[in-house]
Amino acid sequence: MTSVDFLAQEKVWFDKPRYDEAERCFYERMNGSSQDVGANSILQDIARARENIQKSLAGLKATLCNKGAAHSPPKLHSQLSGSNSADQGELVSRIKSLELENQSLYTVIGDLRAALSKLEGRVEVLEKSPVAAVPASTPAVPYTNGTAVQQKSAPAKKQEEDDDDDFDPFGSDDDEEAEKIKEQRLKEYAEKKAKKPTIIAKSSILLDVKPWDDETDMAKLEECVRSVQTDGLLWGTSKLVPVGYGIKKLQIACVVEDDKVGTDLLEEEITKFEDYVQSVDVAAFNKI
Repeated sequence: MTSVDFLAQEKVWFDKPRYDEAERCFYERMNGSSQDVGANSILQDIARARENIQKSLAGLKATLCNKGAAHSPPKLHSQLSGSNSADQGELVSRIKSLELENQSLYTVIGDLRAALSKLEGRVEVLEKSPVAAVPASTPAVPYTNGTAVQQKSAPAKKQEEDDDDDFDPFGSDDDEEAEKIKEQRLKEYAEKKAKKPTIIAKSSILLDVKPWDDETDMAKLEECVRSVQTDGLLWGTSKLVPVGYGIKKLQIACVVEDDKVGTDLLEEEITKFEDYVQSVDVAAFNKI
């Protein structure tokens, strides 16, 4: 085998980028581990230096404060005293304003208590005394805001009813005069009741009258139905409705007075015409 053939079979030169990348990663890992160890030691030294600096600053601040308190100039003392006096003045003004608000609240609460006690007294008096003993005009009840509202008096209608209850129309020393007054009042009451219109209850009824067959004379059937006449009955419109197989039923409406005419009476009277009527049904029933 010649050297040319050997190089032809060798692949390392074709995969050279892969080998270079692997070599670079190896050296980076080696250098990175050493750098991490060095960085950790440097960070520890920095933390110790910061701690020492903070301790020295704290000690210096304490010594300066002690010396300043012992040998502070009069100008600084005057500034401090001025600021303290301003703060005290502000506090005093706030305390005074709070005291004024407290006093005003006390006065409002006192007014409310007085008004509440007056109202309780009035309620007790009204509960104990009867309704007739309440005077026509009652004094005004003060509100907390200084206004006054007049209490509503009992209506005049209520007083008149009380007066009517107290009046006895039949109370008299003379029996004959009492009897005359009684008869007169009974007569007036009867006349007033007779003049009062009474409400008559009425109903609208729709009847289905069915014949025997298609040969039944429907005009004669309707004539027989309308021949039923009684007090409180009024016949209305009618029409023929096809049922089937050439048979038609008579649908007729009527208005009746409930106290005088009922559906049973109508069915009984109409079914008496046996030659024309097979059956009677109530299709609709409505109150008027």
